This record gives sequence, C-alpha cells and structure tokens, in this order.
Amino acid sequence: MLTTAEIAARVAGDRLPLLTLDEFFDGNVAEDSLAPNRWGFGRPTLAEIADRLRTLGERDDIAWIRIGLHDDTELDEATGDVIAESVLLSTTLPAAELEEMLDVEWLHSDGIVESDESSMEDYTDIPPVIGHHRVVFLVWD
Repeated sequence: MLTTAEIAARVAGDRLPLLTLDEFFDGNVAEDSLAPNRWGFGRPTLAEIADRLRTLGERDDIAWIRIGLHDDTELDEATGDVIAESVLLSTTLPAAELEEMLDVEWLHSDGIVESDESSMEDYTDIPPVIGHHRVVFLVWD
C-alpha cells in the first residue's frame, strides 16, 4: 500500500491520484480504509474485496479498475490514514450486470453510479477510457 507521502507526491493541486488495486490493497491491513461505515456491519474484508475486483478486472469488458481516495486522506502526515471513497471501473458492461457480478449486496455497497465529466475532476492519474468504455463508480455511502 502506498503511504500518504507517496500519494502526496502525486497530487495535482487539490486533485487526488487514482490508485491501482495493488497500490491500495497490497499490504493494507486497515479494514476501515474502505467503506468504514460498513466495516463491522457485514462488509467483507479488504482481501475479499481485492480478490473480487482483481477477478473482475481480468474480463475483456473491463479496461481498468482504480481506487478513488476520499479527501479525508491525511496527506499532511507521512504515515497518515489512506481512505478510499469509491472504486472506479472503465467498462462496457451495463450497471445492473456489473452490480450482479460484483454482488453489491455482499459488498454492502450502494451499487454502481454512472459518471459524468464533473465526477472525474477530482482525480489525477486517470487511465485512458478506450473505445465504447465508460467510467462507473462502485460506491458506499
């Protein structure tokens, strides 16, 4: 998992970098770093979520998966808390099909939300969106 110092080095203005699955999940033992309001109330472990996302990412209709950070990530501390807000996916899959594949009920997620141009303004390190792909957000509120 990246440290907040490594993340801070990639910030552009007030825009946070999107993290790869490896950058967020590998070595991350802070269960409350993703959907903290659902941890302890049935949300699966980070390892289980990472496995589910990595398996999904192997599909041809998924171009990439990234972790969107919450603005409460403690960038002013070298070893501060890294907090994720959502998972972004570049895909051609319909939202309902993607929700079923991810099993949003099992994830205790609020499901898939379609993006628009303004929803990407808070991020940097955004991979290209190719062909007929679009970006959707897997969210927990």
